[in-house]
Amino acid sequence: MHKLRHICFALLSLSFAASTHADEKRYISDELITYIHSGPGNQFRIVGTLNSGEEVELLGVNDANSYGQIRDTKGRTAWIPLDQLSDQPSLRVKVPALQQQVQTLTQKLNTIDASWNQRTAEMQKKVTASDGTIKGLRDENQNLKDQLAGAKKKVDAVAVQLDDKQRAIIMQWFLYGGGVAGVGLVLGLLLPHVIPRRKKDNRWMN
Repeated sequence: MHKLRHICFALLSLSFAASTHADEKRYISDELITYIHSGPGNQFRIVGTLNSGEEVELLGVNDANSYGQIRDTKGRTAWIPLDQLSDQPSLRVKVPALQQQVQTLTQKLNTIDASWNQRTAEMQKKVTASDGTIKGLRDENQNLKDQLAGAKKKVDAVAVQLDDKQRAIIMQWFLYGGGVAGVGLVLGLLLPHVIPRRKKDNRWMN
């Protein structure tokens, strides 16, 4: 009689499974262990346990008792309270995925940081090299300026010397010219007295 009552309950529970969700994925909620029953209620025999986060397939729903018929990854078909099912992965599943995402992002961040440090070091080297080049050009420019200033001083000194020599030459020419003129004047004055004048030949007059 007791067995017959269980059979009636089972048939009745199947008849109450009005809405069927074949092959819909569900996840065991975050409780540590969930008991599964042979029928839609606690009065049915416990046929096993499921751990939180396990994936199951929802086969049907008993709205009267708020139970769902599921099939686990081992192929077992059983019933479980609907409030212990979730359509989202539990923290047991999400946490490792989040940890993996964090690890991936951390690796990317480390790669970006290393790349940034390398680029910064390269830029610093380029700036240092540019500073050295600029300093070298400035030093060379100053050296050329100093050489130009020295060359100008030498040119000015040579020009002064040239002017002095030109003045000396002109003075010498003046002196030579004056001397020649003086000698000519003296000779002009002395020669008539030194050289006697010839007497006039009157024979041509006759």
